[in-house]
Amino acid sequence: MATAEKQSAAKAGKHLLVVESPHKAQTIGKFLGKDFQVLSSMGHVRDLPPHDLGVDLDGGFGLTYEVTPGKAKTVGQLRGAAKAADVIYLASDPDREGEAIAWHLKELLASAAGKKPFLRVKYNEITPRAVKAAIAAPGDIDMNLVDAQQARRAIDRIVGYKVSPFVRRRVKGGTSAGRVQSVALRLVCEREAEIRAFNPVAYWVLGAMLEKEPAAPFFAKLVRINDKKAEIGTEEEARRIFAEMNSRRFVVESVNTREITRHALPPFITSSLQRAASSVLGMTPGRTMSIAQKLYEGVEVGDSGGPVGLITYMRTDGTFVAREAQEAALDYISANYGEAFRPERPNLYRSGASAQEAHEAIRPTDVTRTPASLANYLEPQELKLYDLIWRRFVASQMTGAKFSQRTVIFDGARPDGAPLGKDEDVLTLSATTTDVVFQGFMKVMALDIKKAMAMPDGKDAEVQTDDDEDAQDAVMPPLTEGERLKTAQVKSTRKETKPPPRFSEASLIDTLEKNGIGRPSTYATIMETIIKHGYVVRERKTLSPTPLGEEVVSLLVEKFPALFEVGFTANLEEDLDKVADGSNKVGYVALMSDFYDKFRLWLEEGKDPPANVDDVKRVLDALVDVKEWAPAEKRGRRTYDDHRLATSLRLQFESGEKPISARQFTALLGIARRHRMQIADYDKRIGSLFPEDDNRSRNPETPKETYHKLEMLLTVPGISERRNAFLNSILSQLKSGRNLSVRQVAAVDEIFTASFADIPDGEALAAKYGIKVDASSTPPPDTETPALLKALADVKQWDPPAQRRGRTLDDKKFFESLRDQFQTKGALSVKQRSALRSMAKRYASQLPPGSLPSGE
Repeated sequence: MATAEKQSAAKAGKHLLVVESPHKAQTIGKFLGKDFQVLSSMGHVRDLPPHDLGVDLDGGFGLTYEVTPGKAKTVGQLRGAAKAADVIYLASDPDREGEAIAWHLKELLASAAGKKPFLRVKYNEITPRAVKAAIAAPGDIDMNLVDAQQARRAIDRIVGYKVSPFVRRRVKGGTSAGRVQSVALRLVCEREAEIRAFNPVAYWVLGAMLEKEPAAPFFAKLVRINDKKAEIGTEEEARRIFAEMNSRRFVVESVNTREITRHALPPFITSSLQRAASSVLGMTPGRTMSIAQKLYEGVEVGDSGGPVGLITYMRTDGTFVAREAQEAALDYISANYGEAFRPERPNLYRSGASAQEAHEAIRPTDVTRTPASLANYLEPQELKLYDLIWRRFVASQMTGAKFSQRTVIFDGARPDGAPLGKDEDVLTLSATTTDVVFQGFMKVMALDIKKAMAMPDGKDAEVQTDDDEDAQDAVMPPLTEGERLKTAQVKSTRKETKPPPRFSEASLIDTLEKNGIGRPSTYATIMETIIKHGYVVRERKTLSPTPLGEEVVSLLVEKFPALFEVGFTANLEEDLDKVADGSNKVGYVALMSDFYDKFRLWLEEGKDPPANVDDVKRVLDALVDVKEWAPAEKRGRRTYDDHRLATSLRLQFESGEKPISARQFTALLGIARRHRMQIADYDKRIGSLFPEDDNRSRNPETPKETYHKLEMLLTVPGISERRNAFLNSILSQLKSGRNLSVRQVAAVDEIFTASFADIPDGEALAAKYGIKVDASSTPPPDTETPALLKALADVKQWDPPAQRRGRTLDDKKFFESLRDQFQTKGALSVKQRSALRSMAKRYASQLPPGSLPSGE
């Protein structure tokens, strides 16, 4: 639509303006007149299906969209409003994600709107001036941006859907993999590996406290020994140099003074805001963006007549500042700090090579709204973040700070002035002092000299300071060449080289940005995702990988090294940028085709190798013997069903379309092992297929013996109902492939030993099954225990439970447990029978005369 037609359409009838959030709708609604209805889409209204890939891999990579769950009512309201309106403005955020939301809204509302125009409006701040200006000059949806967003969404969906199941199968507790999140996790894990592998090396730093009375002593560091850099790596050498320094007086060799200017850092972009908020305020990236979102969408500030946006759009990687805002800042600086703090020419900052579109930096919408003026309207954390943004912006528009830096070189000489001998070292010391000549931007930033000097001059990078005391400025008195100074004290300090530090959220974001991984809007999500999945933990301000995270990275790097490589991820981001700005003429389909061709190859290479066909057939043939399958077992969200899995693998094998993988074969062996009691000649047929260290599979004699004992015991006539139920449950457990506990095996053995004499043809059956039982060694029938149990059953008054050494002794419960055990197993241990006798003696007064066995 031509510009004139758009402006004409904007003047006609009732207007519908759609934004993402209710809060933004409330703020903008107060700027516009009655002719505007401002509604919220509540974020995304369409997305790929939650339980399906949604990407046509064989037909041009078309995407299948569904209304976002829970948004049907919202979409219905928007359709009704679009039907009633004359013009529909799509006013979502001014970035790729916002452009995609605008396109999705148009797709959903088009049928209801009919031929009514859809106009795209963009603004970088939510103020009456900016919003009205955007509405006065509407545009069209930028399909390049939409295509870039769709490509990113499709690629991330493909990687997540194809690789995450692989992680879940191979790593216990593993949940997901992601194109960018896994690279960030890899960086954290590789840094941790560097730290573990690091071997500290000792070194010594020497220097002297020099004095020129009446001034206080100052420290000068040893920098050269015999015209070579002072690198002292042994204690012996440190002692020798220390002794030499103690024998010298140091003379001023040279004094060099230079003027230095430091320019302010540029105004914040998304990444630098997240880094600074993390370093200075201790805020997580997610928290930072949440607060920034509120400051952007609007806050009641008393004098505004309603909510007003306090900062510009906070998802940006551009350092551009609108001319109007820059002029307002310069006027504010002149009025409040003086003309000397206003640069002759406005400061300009270059955005990074990967910056998207011409987005403004993050700045206050009105520079005269100082943090102090908002103290009564903002929450403490909101005020702190606003203060950080306001100061950074104002400082970025001020003149540079000027310093005078004086460096003095000292030469070690003999106290008597005589020349040094051949065996004596030439020792050179250095000290530097820096004075502020003009504060410049430091007036707003409140930086000390050390931090200001450590700043990258006008570059968008974080301030790096050296906390080593040797790097601190000395406070030196005036000195001239040839002056001799007194050595007040010689210092020798043993130090060790340090491993690289763990990533903080700030430094990880910095690394991601420098490597071109991810984009401003994704950094907070990346941090939260790897922490939420348990791959990384926050420890104070640092990020440490968990064993789970390291296992996931190890697997991904082993199986898909190219996919999760920093260079590939960065190059893909560049390709997406080219689609967004239209410089990649091939567009969405070509980008997707190129990616998927590589991805499909990597996915194939990462698969497990196929299992040996003959081995698979042997196991499947053996499983034909299984008639009673273990019941399906639910663990968490998953259900494990041996019969179903075995059937599925048999069909896969017989079809020949897809080989059985090594991992699938391992699962098949596990099914066979669990059901080995039902497989004839199990050990001969498939036992050799198991790993040598799998004792449960290679040595199945113990469960076989138990199985045979159970079969014989269940033929004993007159066996109690309770004991019969116990034996049948054990037999069923064995048949279903579940292993027995040590206690269960022992219980069967006790019953078998006690009942062997009652088994019909017991000796013949034992010989048949290969079970060696010496009938002559079978203990005589236990007539004592039944008599004691019967007598004690008449006790009416049991002693109350007593506490002894932290244990509760309860005679009644103990008696009942012995009775139940005897009824189930048919025998008690020697110790239990002794305890039963002692109990009978204690309660003898309550037992009928003659009810106890003789001797009791």
